[in-house]
Amino acid sequence: MKPMALGLALVLAGCAGAPVVQQGTAEQAVSQQATTSDVQQRAKVHTELGALYLENGRFGVAQDEARIAVGADPAYAPAYNLLGLVHMNLKENGAADEDFQRALKLAPNDPEINNNYGWFLCQTDRPQQSVGHFMAAIKNPLYTTPAKAMTALGICYLKMHDDALAEDFLLKARRVDAGNVEALYWLADIYYRKGRYYEARLSLADLHKLMEPNPQSTWLALRVERKIGDREGEARYASLLRRKFQGSPEYQKMMQGQYE
Repeated sequence: MKPMALGLALVLAGCAGAPVVQQGTAEQAVSQQATTSDVQQRAKVHTELGALYLENGRFGVAQDEARIAVGADPAYAPAYNLLGLVHMNLKENGAADEDFQRALKLAPNDPEINNNYGWFLCQTDRPQQSVGHFMAAIKNPLYTTPAKAMTALGICYLKMHDDALAEDFLLKARRVDAGNVEALYWLADIYYRKGRYYEARLSLADLHKLMEPNPQSTWLALRVERKIGDREGEARYASLLRRKFQGSPEYQKMMQGQYE
């Protein structure tokens, strides 16, 4: 199950042996707290700079900045969180796990770190273990982007084949963030698989008001229209795939008639 546009969007907001998550503790993310010393300020600056490099796909430079931050203040949890994200993107999962756990040992109730570690666990085939970390973020009233954790948890429930809980958290994410395109896409996916085709159509219509159609959303919309029996709508999306996304796997599926 590949997310449509997921990745850093859900993790940047800034397992065995994992720290115990103290759910429901109201604690602001360390990255948003005022610094209390010059070394902490230096660590914060380099961590924030590293996060920008990470967002732009410059993983080596991001890693260097994170290491400078750790060197400046070995107790600054967001620096280890950044290292975890870098190693996660480099598929160095053992190192990423150690980094996230080090960050949580320093700041066990930090909602950003819990969200990021939850997503890492979900992406490394441990979705059941991710739930507590996502809930720690969601239940923290000082977390500024709870829709990210709600969306990620919804996607992880899809991995656990629990469509009911997935839909529940994706709907919650939509209520918190009306512009949440990830939630809209995965809700449409659930509705399509459950035979709720008109609900899927509405979700995709809302999605395409917020973003340009991409290969995944176009392909899903085509199949929805096909199920509804709207040949004009099906043809419109087929034309879009043909004109804009000929190199995509979705276009190949259409050409091969693999609609299911």
